[in-house]
Amino acid sequence: MPYTTVDKFSSFFNTHLHSGTGSSQSITGIGHQPDLVWVKSRTDTRKHNMYDSVRGVQKRIVTNSNVVEDTVPGVTAFDSDGFTAGTETDVNGGSRNFVSYNWKAGTTSGLSGGTITPSSYSINTTSKFGIYKYTGNGTSGATIAHGLGGTPACIWVKALSRVDDWVVGHHQFNSGNNAWNYHWKIRASSRSQGASTAYWNDTAPTSSVFSLGNDTGVNNNGDTYVAYVWCEVPGFSAFREYRSSGYSDGPFLQLDFRPQFILIGNRDTDDEIEMYDLDRAGYNPANYHLNQNLTTAEDTNTGRVDLVSNGLKLRVTNSGPINSGSAGQKYIIFAWGQSQVGSNNIPCTAR
Repeated sequence: MPYTTVDKFSSFFNTHLHSGTGSSQSITGIGHQPDLVWVKSRTDTRKHNMYDSVRGVQKRIVTNSNVVEDTVPGVTAFDSDGFTAGTETDVNGGSRNFVSYNWKAGTTSGLSGGTITPSSYSINTTSKFGIYKYTGNGTSGATIAHGLGGTPACIWVKALSRVDDWVVGHHQFNSGNNAWNYHWKIRASSRSQGASTAYWNDTAPTSSVFSLGNDTGVNNNGDTYVAYVWCEVPGFSAFREYRSSGYSDGPFLQLDFRPQFILIGNRDTDDEIEMYDLDRAGYNPANYHLNQNLTTAEDTNTGRVDLVSNGLKLRVTNSGPINSGSAGQKYIIFAWGQSQVGSNNIPCTAR
């Protein structure tokens, strides 16, 4: 396992399970005060809810739709060890089980540079994650300073004030060849991919800024947006590509850490983006998965993925979303690691 600059993963990212009550309750045990909270009901058909400290409490966007930001009593406070879940059924409905994915940012001053200045932001130079709220100027080649101390590998952008798809950039699109001329667009129940300079201006992020084109999904004049930006941190986070094997003994992808949470999407087809984590199953194979662009309840298909000490192993074939029966199809993953130390900061035993 490589050296990592993140001493205690749970101080920067963690998954968490809770049971809904229908009444306001404190969700604790996350290990930090989160700045981004992604919540999904495991039990029934509900939206994927995202809240962040930059846009403010109760300001919701959903990953399974292109709708505008709305205000609902979902996450009503970001607390020192978690968050307060309000009365919104998607976050805290009675007799339902939920999973949340929680990221820490934290620094809200000192950012400078770029041609678009975010109206508010929160960044973390240890986990190299940032949240940026900005107003588009409609100009191709616009840049936003990120202040992360690394080069972004993954960017998710959502328009807040207009109905528009999520736009995703990834440094391994097109197998890393001219990757920032490519994008995913995500909307309700579907996803598309393509090549266009209109999203990232065909310009790779640098150690100081990321670039935008003039598409309405990322940079329409006068509209507001939020961008979630991650750099890779060795031993903590990874944004990679793998290829389908075409047979049941699927590929192994080395990450150099045990993934706590992963998203997997087929770059070549319009399949679902599947989500796996260690908490919901608690053991291998990690059978329980959600779909990032669908509202459906948790699926418990058997024998799909092993989350192992140094990466992930695919256990199924003829599954378009994670390992097609056609060899050589390209898959993109987003992964964050399991904490390597316990609550007392002593390294965990490898497992």
